[in-house]
Formats: sequence, structure tokens, C-alpha cells
Amino acid sequence: MTDLVTGLDGRQRCRWCAAAPEFLDYHDKEWGFPVADDIRLFEKLCLESFQSGLSWRTILAKRAGFRAAFKGFNFRKVAEFDKTDVARLLADSAIVRHRGKIEAIINNARKVCELVDAEGSLAAFIWRFEPSEDELASPQSASTSPPSIRLSKELKKRGWKFVGPTTVYAFMQAMGLINDHAEACALRDEIRLARRKFVPPK
Repeated sequence: MTDLVTGLDGRQRCRWCAAAPEFLDYHDKEWGFPVADDIRLFEKLCLESFQSGLSWRTILAKRAGFRAAFKGFNFRKVAEFDKTDVARLLADSAIVRHRGKIEAIINNARKVCELVDAEGSLAAFIWRFEPSEDELASPQSASTSPPSIRLSKELKKRGWKFVGPTTVYAFMQAMGLINDHAEACALRDEIRLARRKFVPPK
């Protein structure tokens, strides 16, 4: 099957995880497992926003740098960033130095604070957009979906930036709202089990 690759351990996995050595751990330990932690959800939305126009390998390689630069993606702290912080970040080679995206992350951190105050948690809000079975495309056959379009529109309505439907769809894949591992990927059943045990936050 063209969507699979066989690893040294004999297990079949999504073909994309063979594109770079660092993808294997990310594929096996992170991608698709359901997440209910607000900080991790915010971090992933930020990193997906930074990825726009770039490769995920670039962003993953700089993830530690992003975490250091953005205070571990603690949105309460990032919301307090000012022009001095923007200048600092634009000089930081450990991250992607893009003024528009940097300013968008600071803006979005402030919007997360507003959302959490209003909704209780970012996780409770995000998981309302979990796709129903009839909204799911075949694994790895889509780059957007009706739920990702709805979530994107709602975030933009609330003042978020750099959160288009494709960016949001990639976020939903990674954070477990969608099990998009290939049908015969060894991780697909692990994700299915993790999702079955997962209780979406309210």
C-alpha cells in the first residue's frame, strides 16, 4: 500500500513518518492521541500557525526553541508580551522569525484568556468540534473538513489570527479529534483505544 511504510521493527506505519528520522517518535507517541490539556492545545495551534507555508520538519526541529521563547506556551504569560518581546522574538534564531505570526500568537494568547474565562477551558471549547462519524473522510485523504471550517470560523469570529481551515484540520489530526492514521498503520488501533478511553472535557 502506498500510504504505508514498514519499520525496522516490522510494524507498518503511515508513510509520512519515514520522511525524517525525528518523525517516528512524533508519529508513535504524539500524533493522533487525544489531548485535553489547555497548554498543549494552545502550543499546537501556535505551531500549526507557524507552519503555514513551511514544512512540519522545520517546526518540529525548532519546537524546543519555540517553547523557550514563548514561556512554555503558557498563554497567560504570552498574553502579557509587548513590543519589546516582539523585538526579542524577531532576533531569536531558535524560532521562525516572522513578525505577522509572532504577533498573531500574542494576539491569540489574549484571545485564549478571554475564551477560558468565558468557556471554562480551551479544551472544553475545542472538543465541541469533534467530528461525527459521517463527517470523517477516508484516512489521510483530506486537508480540511466541515468541522475544521466551523472551528476556524468560530476562532476568527473571536479574533484569532492564522487559524485557517487547513491549519485547524492539521491541529485536529494531531490532537486526536480525528484518527487519521492509515487504515493498516500499527498506531491506528492504539489511537482508537485511546479515544475510546478518553472523556472529552465539558
